Amino acid sequence: MQTPFEFMIGLTYTRRGRRGRRRDGFMSFISGISVASIALGVAALIIVLSVMNGFQKEVRDRMLSVIPHIEVTAIPGPLADADALAAKLEARDDVLAAAPYVQGQGLFSSGSVVRGALVKGIDPAKEPGVSEIAQNITGGAVLSDLTPKSFGVILGRDLARSLGVRTGDRIALLVPQGSMTPAGLVPRMRQLTVIGYLASGHYEYDSTMALLNIEDAAAIFRTGGPQGLRLRTADMYDAPYIATSIAQTLDPGVYAADWSRQNRTWFAAVQVEKRMMGIILFLIVLVGAFGLVSTLVMTVKEKQSDIAILRTLGASRGSILAIFMIQGTIVGAVGVASGVAAGLLISYNVGEIVSFIESLMGVEFLPREIYFISNMPSDPRLSDIFPISVFSFLLSLAATLYPSWRAARIHPAEALRYE
Repeated sequence: MQTPFEFMIGLTYTRRGRRGRRRDGFMSFISGISVASIALGVAALIIVLSVMNGFQKEVRDRMLSVIPHIEVTAIPGPLADADALAAKLEARDDVLAAAPYVQGQGLFSSGSVVRGALVKGIDPAKEPGVSEIAQNITGGAVLSDLTPKSFGVILGRDLARSLGVRTGDRIALLVPQGSMTPAGLVPRMRQLTVIGYLASGHYEYDSTMALLNIEDAAAIFRTGGPQGLRLRTADMYDAPYIATSIAQTLDPGVYAADWSRQNRTWFAAVQVEKRMMGIILFLIVLVGAFGLVSTLVMTVKEKQSDIAILRTLGASRGSILAIFMIQGTIVGAVGVASGVAAGLLISYNVGEIVSFIESLMGVEFLPREIYFISNMPSDPRLSDIFPISVFSFLLSLAATLYPSWRAARIHPAEALRYE
């Protein structure tokens, strides 16, 4: 099958400059700059979005190591027939496990330091099925140490640090559900023993959360039983749909909320940040497209005599239009392909690259004591790479339209007048 002459001429114009006149070499240099600009923009988009996805995944995983996929809560509580409801939900194919919980707000006091905290009462036997809290406990304790009536507490690591307490220390918990006395409502206070720390790596939880045995928490907050159930689903991404399905089967006053709703503000902020960062970095691709316009305009100006000769030999305006569109398409395709390849190569090795730069320059971009991670996270996703590639190529294709249209309108007689 014979190759169309438009393609052959367009490819020749793109490659011209490796040999030939000096001006052709300059045109080839400008064409190479256009390719590099498009490739740089595409690679930068892929790398930055992959790193942002990596951080988002890291934070999300740390959140889900503490919180469940779905929480079923009775308001005001307690949850009636919690065991029966747990068995009913566990019978679903999309629910792996269920565990009861009690939750309340309280003030921890140690000496002159007072800190507010979210106190969660959990069942040490069932909790490992719905969260990874057991893997995040340090200080020589394990989750099973939260035995009933021992009133031991596992404090978030940053909460314990701010209170200045260590394992074995006694600490006071004040809860708002007080007792009525002749002097008025007096908050209840209970002495607890610190037996370990919760180190999830997420500051919000490590600085505001404390864990008790569910029976001890129910006695302190006087809930009369579990306030709800913590559920783990087969697929965390299906949690919103599963929560909606479960909510339709619950009694009035009982609600189901998935993990994305509990942290809706944070995830919304991350999505806005990713969107704005994508728009800003896409300007680099736009600069490359403008460079491509300049390259084609200069090529059309340089090749006016060639265009006129082709027209006199019978080439149509459509053929002239196709020649320069093919040239621009080749430049755009090479730029996008190079950018995708470079972006993926760096994204999959960004941790090693950052480690090498840190060792070379003697700096630490991610201090472990601040970020709790040692390597730069990266998570390249096809849902980001495919739109970036398609939009960048379409932008490059759109950049060829005006110069190609101008080339097709050149009149042979005027172009050859001074030749």
